[in-house]
Amino acid sequence: MEASIGTKPKWIRVKLPSGKNYKELRGLVDKYKLNTICQSGSCPNMGECWGEGTATFMILGNICTRSCGFCGVKTGRPSEIDWEEPEKVAKSIKLMKVKHAVLTSVDRDDLKDMGSILWAETIGAIRRISPGTTMETLIPDFQGIHKHIDRLIDAAPEVISHNLETVRRLTREVRIQAKYDRSLEVLRYMKEQGQRRTKTGIMLGLGETTDEVFETIKDIHEAKVDVITIGQYLQPSKKHLPVKEYISPEQFKEYENFASHLGGFLHIESSPLVRSSYHAERHVN
Repeated sequence: MEASIGTKPKWIRVKLPSGKNYKELRGLVDKYKLNTICQSGSCPNMGECWGEGTATFMILGNICTRSCGFCGVKTGRPSEIDWEEPEKVAKSIKLMKVKHAVLTSVDRDDLKDMGSILWAETIGAIRRISPGTTMETLIPDFQGIHKHIDRLIDAAPEVISHNLETVRRLTREVRIQAKYDRSLEVLRYMKEQGQRRTKTGIMLGLGETTDEVFETIKDIHEAKVDVITIGQYLQPSKKHLPVKEYISPEQFKEYENFASHLGGFLHIESSPLVRSSYHAERHVN
């Protein structure tokens, strides 16, 4: 039950963002010139999440050193680190009354610490300025270097997430400078080091087979990941990888059932409009 690639199926369409909470958050984001992946990534769930008091902030600038084929964030030479950013993000979260903040960042392979120090300082600033806000950190792979990952683990956000994004065979095409096994090792390492809750996400519709998705879910399960999200890939622009297939809600349900039968996952989100931070506030508990 797959739709033709020429038209988006009805299950992909979403209502335009609206509501009082959404408008207030949008106004504050614009006023304080904050980077949110909700906007940069053209997320279809922005209205729903912002209405629920959940927002995803992007730190370390808005230019990435990597050039993933699926991602709408600009690639190039990033700007200098803004060391006032942790305070600015934390104050904005408090002002916006954000109940659950998701933090993510561009890859900063240009930096010796790959941005991990500012990551830790941002978490610390939020803890200090908005102590009632819970956090999920959606991190890069930091090239698998443990001392950088340790800074995040030591800062102790409620959830640390790192997205696998796609199946092994497609990783080189989809995540050009990333490695499938390195990402799995990052997830495994965080759990071994005592991180309370780990999370990852994959996108479908890039040309993967059903068996490859099953294999990927098993790999994630073996890495002792607590939360998995599975959603439909949507092309950010004509310059990005094309959608090969729109996966039906029934197929997403099959993947959810498969993951559930493996046991061990605390949360499984699997449907066409799921993004890695969708229903993120539920994944804390």
